[in-house]
Amino acid sequence: MIRIHNHKLTISKLKMNYAYHTTNLKNTSIFRRGKYCLPRTRPQIRFSTQCLEFSTIPKEKTSSLRSIAREKEEEEVEKKMEESNKEMLMIQKWLNQHNELYTSATRHPFTLSIRDGSVDLSAFKRWLGQDYIFVRAFVPFVASLLLKAWKESDDDSDIEVILGGIAALNDEVSWFKREASKWSVSLSSTVPQKTNLEYCRFLESLMSPEVDYTVAVTAFWAIEAVYQESYAHCLSDGSKTPEELKETCRRWGNDGFGQYCHTLQNIANRRLEKSPEAIISKAEATVMRVLEYEVEFWNMSRGET
Repeated sequence: MIRIHNHKLTISKLKMNYAYHTTNLKNTSIFRRGKYCLPRTRPQIRFSTQCLEFSTIPKEKTSSLRSIAREKEEEEVEKKMEESNKEMLMIQKWLNQHNELYTSATRHPFTLSIRDGSVDLSAFKRWLGQDYIFVRAFVPFVASLLLKAWKESDDDSDIEVILGGIAALNDEVSWFKREASKWSVSLSSTVPQKTNLEYCRFLESLMSPEVDYTVAVTAFWAIEAVYQESYAHCLSDGSKTPEELKETCRRWGNDGFGQYCHTLQNIANRRLEKSPEAIISKAEATVMRVLEYEVEFWNMSRGET
């Protein structure tokens, strides 16, 4: 007998007797006294069961068991996600969490119009003049970052990386002047727009000695990374970037600058990994503000208020 009570299975008195017989019956089957006799070409299987009894689990209990199973599965999924997040570097976590904002900054309609060849050249000239003003404000920010690295960094190579960035900025200022001349943009008469002024003031606030090196270097990475990804996209497969704008795109979209941004990201991640929660929160908020300013800067270049 088989009984199912309280989710336990008890087996008793179950016996099956197998006997093989042959018979002279032709192509017929006979039921007799509980026996099932097959044609002679097949063996006969004879069994008897004294008692077979089942008791079912109530529907309420079944539903409860399924609910418990689902909860366990959800807990396992959450646990795996937590373990994955622990292994993921801080900046990558932020990019996942704020993907929409990051995409708005690195795939903005302004740079996308350069990529597809539909860019309004008046917008490009506006960007050229305003970005020249920004770069001039960017130089003292990077210089202050170099000083912070000298005082606070736990790795001497940080100074070399940032110093290389300052050297590149000297060439960048010269490049803006040449491009402005080529496009007949008068840099001396260019007036900084409201968005540009606010962004420059934001940079100046990061120069304060009270701002932690980790926060400042993370902001530096974000500013550089937006240009690198934006202009690299203008050079990728399928782009229709006008020939006269390819030099601009190559300036920030080249592999060398991409590697430089990756190095800055590694520095920022290393610092964030060792930082207290308060510094991490400040760094994240600063990166988000950088991305917002970058979107506003692109908007300004298109003539949007």
